[in-house]
Amino acid sequence: MKKYTDTGKKDTRSGFGAGLLKAARADERVVALTADLKGSLKMDAFAGEFPDRFIQCGIGEANMVGVAAGMSLSGKIPFCGSFAEFISGRVYDQVRQEIGYGHANVKLASSHAGITLGEDGATHQTMEDIALMRAIPGMCVICPCDYNQTMNATIAAARYEGPVYLRFGRPSRPNFTPQDEPFEIGKAYVLNEGSDVTVFATGHLVWEALLSAEKLEEEGISVEIINVATIKPLDEKAVVASALKTGAVVVAEEHNCAGGLGELIAGVLATKAPTPVEFINGGDRWGQSGTPSELLKAYGMDEADITAAVHRVISRRK
Repeated sequence: MKKYTDTGKKDTRSGFGAGLLKAARADERVVALTADLKGSLKMDAFAGEFPDRFIQCGIGEANMVGVAAGMSLSGKIPFCGSFAEFISGRVYDQVRQEIGYGHANVKLASSHAGITLGEDGATHQTMEDIALMRAIPGMCVICPCDYNQTMNATIAAARYEGPVYLRFGRPSRPNFTPQDEPFEIGKAYVLNEGSDVTVFATGHLVWEALLSAEKLEEEGISVEIINVATIKPLDEKAVVASALKTGAVVVAEEHNCAGGLGELIAGVLATKAPTPVEFINGGDRWGQSGTPSELLKAYGMDEADITAAVHRVISRRK
């Protein structure tokens, strides 16, 4: 099995901040807006270097989305930064009508997503945002796995023509992907080739999948790990090819059971490559306060849960 090394834990929101600055230096059309969350979204460096391209909208997310849509009509590339709960749920109508329906070239920078937001608790732990954004026609949905990939995904989002929902998080997590690896929207990344089972993972759970695969290898189980960093458009070709190769699939995501990556992949396999599938997600539950690691364990989304799911799905394979 290919070994991945944690080069130093970093939060993915800082990867966004670094990528935003690089994108702005490369293209003067890039602008940034936030709803009183400049520090939390790591936009300070951007605001310091490009003060005339930074707009502090205050606590008015709906207005921010409308301003960004208008700016896109004048040729700008706006990045709207806020918490995932606010940018996907609080202003869904504005996102749907002004960005989605108009196919505006706006990038929704969604931080503090998922259960690993931690101690802020249920009201801020958005576990349904992927479902909401997937449902908007033409919306690209990206969920990178670490600091480096978030930085590179942000740069790619700036070059992409059309609306993008870029999902990342608050906690410091292992940073293990290559710093200089360009991000390709719509590509699933094969991190480890295997023959017995495929684990499709996204976001923070990619590292948990890698940890699980190392232990399973000791048991003689060969695990193919695929990082689904772009959820929409999904790399269906890679999904089908791997499922046909291994004949057993686990999907791991930091999201509710409804409308996320698991249901998306299950739908593809049902029509193109019927395969036993097990799901790792937060179920149909609200979040609660706790540390990120405590919550991943409590909600059945850590490496041990992935390992157990692999055993279950292999036992179902005919």
